[in-house]
Amino acid sequence: MAYDILEGLALIAREKNIDIETVIGKVEESLLAAAKKRYPDYDNISIELSRKTGDITMIIIKKVVEKVADRMREISLVEARELDESAELGNEMEIFRDVDEEFGRNAIATAKQILIQKVREAERDKIYDEYISRVGQLASGSVQQIDKGNLIINMGKAEAILPVKEQIPREKYRQGDRIRALILDVQKSLSGPQIILSRASNDFMRRLFELEVPEIFERVIEIKEIAREPGERTKLAVYSADERIDPVGACVGIKGVRVQSIVRELNNERIDIIPYSSNSEVFVTRSLAPAKVVHIEVYDDERAMTVAVEDDKLSLAIGKAGQNARLASRLTGWKINIMSESEYNEMRKREAEEMVAVGRMEGIGSKLEEKLVSADINTVQQLAKAKVDDLIKIEGIGQKTAENLLEKAQTFIAELEAKRRSKEAEESEKGKDTASKKSTRSSAHESGA
Repeated sequence: MAYDILEGLALIAREKNIDIETVIGKVEESLLAAAKKRYPDYDNISIELSRKTGDITMIIIKKVVEKVADRMREISLVEARELDESAELGNEMEIFRDVDEEFGRNAIATAKQILIQKVREAERDKIYDEYISRVGQLASGSVQQIDKGNLIINMGKAEAILPVKEQIPREKYRQGDRIRALILDVQKSLSGPQIILSRASNDFMRRLFELEVPEIFERVIEIKEIAREPGERTKLAVYSADERIDPVGACVGIKGVRVQSIVRELNNERIDIIPYSSNSEVFVTRSLAPAKVVHIEVYDDERAMTVAVEDDKLSLAIGKAGQNARLASRLTGWKINIMSESEYNEMRKREAEEMVAVGRMEGIGSKLEEKLVSADINTVQQLAKAKVDDLIKIEGIGQKTAENLLEKAQTFIAELEAKRRSKEAEESEKGKDTASKKSTRSSAHESGA
């Protein structure tokens, strides 16, 4: 009978894919829980299941005393010496009891229920431990159920969920379809581990490239940045420290076989692979390809760039609904203002016309003007953008003078800007009045006719 217990536990371990020691431990825990239920005030009880014979024994630790006051905690010296001749007063002895005799049928039934519960908990813990270590990795399964747009995926050992927000838009699945996704997170819940999948994350794209491009998996090529709008378009910046390797060519593969495999997996999502550069201007220029950049201005303080492209390539640089520009900005980490070459030239011309010589600003004499010009600050606009630390490096300009100059220059520019906007508003109103009069004359003419 005892061997039957061991065989039964071994069968449970195989079916649930749980270590046999874990199952035996859960049996001991469940029987101990039943013992605690029968003897709630005693903490000197333990349960042991023999790994060799399958015998289950309840062990009670009792203290050897002259006169017994508590039968569950104490044993008399006479009884103790019947069990062990060397027993002495004050010693603690392990008293072994047969579980079947000690417990009744109700206690064994309770232990069985607790065992089933604990085996389930052990099974859930094993699944959780397995999948929590796989977060960030790819996994495959089949669509088992579709619940309010969320996909329930059968992973074999466990079920996972692919939420709507982690799906690629416009992808459609039916029950039984095979699917590959990234293990995004694993959370504990009362019903078991909740495995959350994703096909929309950047890391899913990263893992697909690692799978298809051995050089990325081996870290010969590094994916530096990813900007993605799932199902639409992705920009991927790649880099290799080995100058002999073409990172873009390696990712594309012969006749595009590598990247096309990923494109098919992603339901024809467009993928732009860009060579990474630590030079921000070069990186931004490459990120806007295939549009050709003809002028670029960098504003480090704002981490922004103004980029001019050929007139006929403006729509290409901006992309459908601004997608190309938006992805380029996210990929590079820079705010990118894109304009056509003619718009850029017009802007520069207007700025040149609006430039005010630094000497024309109130409070700047000829000597101070000469010092500022020698420091390559020729206009009030340049002065307004200068920094206090740069100004105090100029001979004869102290901290207070520098701060005063900056304040005056910025106020001067603000006033100029206000006048310009006011003028534009007046011209706009005149244009509206003219259009209104033309419309009125045209209506009167038609009425007379």
